[in-house]
Amino acid sequence: MPHFDLVIIGTGSGNSIPGPEFDHWNIAIVEDGLFGGTCLNVGCIPTKMYVHPAELADAARHGRPLGINAQLNSVDWPAIRDRIFARIDAIEAGGRSYRGGAECPNITVFAGRGRFTGHKSLHVDMHDGGTAQVTADRFVLAAGSHAVVPHVSGLAASAGSDAAARESDGAPFHTSDTIMRIAELPASIIVLGGGYIAAEFAHVFSSFGVKVTQIARGKRLLKSQDADVSALFTQEASARYEVLLETTVSHAAKSGDGVELDVNGPNGAATITADILLIATGRRPNGAGLEVEKTGVALDAHGRVVVDEFQCTAVEGIYALGDISSKFQLKHVANHEAKVVKHNLANPDARISSDHRFVPAAVFTDPQVASVGITEDHAVKAGIPYAVKVQKYADIAAGWAREDARHFLKVLADPATGLLLGAHAIGPEAATIIQPLIQAMHFGQSAHDVARNQYWIHPALSELVENALLGLPEPTAP
Repeated sequence: MPHFDLVIIGTGSGNSIPGPEFDHWNIAIVEDGLFGGTCLNVGCIPTKMYVHPAELADAARHGRPLGINAQLNSVDWPAIRDRIFARIDAIEAGGRSYRGGAECPNITVFAGRGRFTGHKSLHVDMHDGGTAQVTADRFVLAAGSHAVVPHVSGLAASAGSDAAARESDGAPFHTSDTIMRIAELPASIIVLGGGYIAAEFAHVFSSFGVKVTQIARGKRLLKSQDADVSALFTQEASARYEVLLETTVSHAAKSGDGVELDVNGPNGAATITADILLIATGRRPNGAGLEVEKTGVALDAHGRVVVDEFQCTAVEGIYALGDISSKFQLKHVANHEAKVVKHNLANPDARISSDHRFVPAAVFTDPQVASVGITEDHAVKAGIPYAVKVQKYADIAAGWAREDARHFLKVLADPATGLLLGAHAIGPEAATIIQPLIQAMHFGQSAHDVARNQYWIHPALSELVENALLGLPEPTAP
């Protein structure tokens, strides 16, 4: 039974931990799937590589109010797909080869599924059919999350390729893990889910000319966002493609080469059909699959590994990071936590803590959405005093030039100090526009200091931030 100084489970952000400071350690890496984790292979990177072509394909729609009469002639889905995955698959293969090669002589890679069998003891079912049992002084749990598939009668047993789906007895479906590699662009798609994954894929397929039907249980899409942002996004999405709100699915079945769903909504029962069904109802941490309780590590009510501010579990020497332990299923959070874990492994007597005070997020749809900090609803429920300013794109030169009459940036600040509490944007380049506000929050800069004590390029979209901050009342504290 091999014993290691460190075992890392998962090769997303966890793969960034081995470095020169650990060259004297004997390290094992356990990976059940693709090297690079969710972000590289089935998440942030490939989805955004689809989003940019989608923006280009959809540009004609935005040109009409500006006097541009253009049209989309065709979309070469195989060419788009192959460009994306030729690059990603090469990176994945390179990462696997590097960690298992001569460049990393102190690292052993176990390609297989791990599960704990006792205190700091891990059993691995290897992909080659063998097994391994490893122990270690230290573990890093960085095994991420998996796509959630709700129980719907009639569904196939699992998501898969088009061929596998057709052979299944149940209704074929895809998740975000499989949808991006389909053979050809469908004529129609049903997207089940109302969150950011569903929103991004609905945007991509709609932009490529696919007939999209999105089904959500809630009263609006992106319901975790600021209420005004969520409401406007729901309006605009509903104008682009069919959105069925307050709707549930009771049964799924094959329909020729496609799928049909029995649904129940505000207007009663109905049956809808499409070539492809995409289930995008969120992701669940992989801690339970690792059977972490057998090594003494606890899971919370949401299935997340419980960690403290140092990313430590209750078991000395076992750390966790990323989706497996964080409520923020975001790559930039996982990267931040990996840096914390790396430091704390090397410096156990001088640990640093993770900073989760102001975690930003973006949804790369059209319109784009970005947020950081608290919402108005949160402030009201928590009794937090706040001042608010809503700045419309139409009221700055760059927005006026675009004929953008709908989108906005909302900022919230402490009325006493002028320190920012939250920011929420919906509109062009929202994820970029919001960055100065994230910086101001992290460095404790007041709204009016940020607005007044620097130049703002004119006429740029960043003036949205300047004007929003200037629109907040002066702080009342001396």
